[in-house]
Amino acid sequence: MGRVNALAPNDPSADDRSDAPDPLAAFLALRTPEGAALLDELRSYDPAQELATATRLRRTHPAALVSAALGQARLRQRAVAKFGAEDAYRMFFTPNGVEQATRTSVAAHRARRFAKTGAVRTVADLCCGIGGDAIALARAGISVLAVDRDPLTAEVARANAAALGLDELIEVRCADVAEIDTAPYDAVFVDPARRGGRGRIFDPEAYSPPLSWATGAALTAPRAALKIAPGIPHEAIPAQAEAEWISDGGDVKEAVLWFGEGFAAGSYRATVLPAGATLSSGAPLPAPPVGPVGRYLYEPDGAVIRAHLVADIVARCEGRLIDETIAYITGDRPYESPYTSGYEITDELPFNMKKLKALLRERRVGVLTVKKRGSAVEPEELRRRMKLQGPNSATVFLTRVAGAPTMLIGHPLTGPA
Repeated sequence: MGRVNALAPNDPSADDRSDAPDPLAAFLALRTPEGAALLDELRSYDPAQELATATRLRRTHPAALVSAALGQARLRQRAVAKFGAEDAYRMFFTPNGVEQATRTSVAAHRARRFAKTGAVRTVADLCCGIGGDAIALARAGISVLAVDRDPLTAEVARANAAALGLDELIEVRCADVAEIDTAPYDAVFVDPARRGGRGRIFDPEAYSPPLSWATGAALTAPRAALKIAPGIPHEAIPAQAEAEWISDGGDVKEAVLWFGEGFAAGSYRATVLPAGATLSSGAPLPAPPVGPVGRYLYEPDGAVIRAHLVADIVARCEGRLIDETIAYITGDRPYESPYTSGYEITDELPFNMKKLKALLRERRVGVLTVKKRGSAVEPEELRRRMKLQGPNSATVFLTRVAGAPTMLIGHPLTGPA
């Protein structure tokens, strides 16, 4: 089959033109005392002043080193959102590494699940990238073999382990994952590449390595986790896996397939961070009831929707769906939950822009939050047409109620009514 995690032929990072600068050599130059001093100097630089900064630095440093340092400084600034400033400004990155790395909060959650089994002391991290997951595992007290076939990426992962004082727990190996004997390890973690030269990859068998290969590797280990795209069709999930969807700050970040002892094969789970709240079900839930809009509206977290656990929330809040195809829940009593955002509904109108504009003018609404499900209207276009003025705020839901295009107007719940 060849190298299972080989770069796609049309991936720009596979370009080995002889006239291109050697990215590995450029990175290693950043590890020298001169490179480290440059990075320290650039910690708070303004990208808008890059030309002036580069011109100044090139008076006293080699141009290639200045270019590499500026590029790394930009990547560190981007990485703060995922890794936090304390780690990001000590770590090293590649453009793909920043894009594809797991957010620290999500990686830490996954590492905790491994650690809580009580039986995972060593993990083979296959396709480790720049080492974000290996770092989280090591911080959970787990020894890690981190593997990536790209020499630059492996060197960056090695540098990150050292920069964070974790090199005694993280061994980085530059190799093809198919060549790794995972038998000595308590668990396997695989994070296949889901981007190619043409952008994001949606077919799990087009991952690198393919989902089928990763599943095979998982099934040979006592325990395993596979990181996959959250949009994976449920029918593509192996029967031996527990599937978990994870959101952080309201955004669904990833799905994970868990295998082996300590995980519930065939079940679906939704985890909401930073609360750490988890819903799970071992069997398909019955279709929830559908009924008229009540006083309250609940918007389930995206992880709950992806895991097909909306019916669980409907039962918990003693509510109903507003439409059998729309994941908005309504009810007649207030309900607080980490799995939902709640709103009190004041108006229900058939979809009509003029009526909405008149109502918002009457209510003196100057700030409008627009949410939609089942509507083609773009929120920015709607806000533009409303010509908002006034001191008040409101939320409008553009959706369907019993199949009919509908506008629901209300405001967020701030506590029990």
